[in-house]
Amino acid sequence: MFHIVLVEPEIPQNAGNIARTCAATGAWLHLVRPLGFEVTDKYLRRAGLDYWPLVHVSYYDSFEEVCAAFPASRFFFFTTKGRKRHSDVCFRDGDFLVFGKETKGLPEELLLRHPDECLRIPMISEARSLNLGNSAAIALYEALRQTGYRDLTTEGELHEHKWEELKNGVSD
Repeated sequence: MFHIVLVEPEIPQNAGNIARTCAATGAWLHLVRPLGFEVTDKYLRRAGLDYWPLVHVSYYDSFEEVCAAFPASRFFFFTTKGRKRHSDVCFRDGDFLVFGKETKGLPEELLLRHPDECLRIPMISEARSLNLGNSAAIALYEALRQTGYRDLTTEGELHEHKWEELKNGVSD
């Protein structure tokens, strides 16, 4: 299982989308206060849809509290200031993928304490950053890809006649 940590997230729709991604992948969501929304927020719930019962979520008052709860774990910090690409790390089951608030990212003092664990998702230099929900999904799915998508369904079911209809341009 991978862990997604959101440090002081501000936008309920982003947190809801990330919760849905966590539910679909079996990842554990860790939310560090203060949150920019109430956990009962209708936008948060709507973004997560009916996946909330599948989300394992924990709440903390500081990032240090997360670290104290999981002292032997590896933490990776996603930031536009990272010098390594997210795909250059060999992820392991149990790793923590840490993201900061939408307007400021992670605190610089935290990044300075962990320079070798700061990762960047590549993008053009003119772009300031990616959406938080997209960043979390990109990072999590890279970690899952590297570990073989263990415990996830990797094949869909489409009846053979539907494939033939699609190939021939016929559909319902």
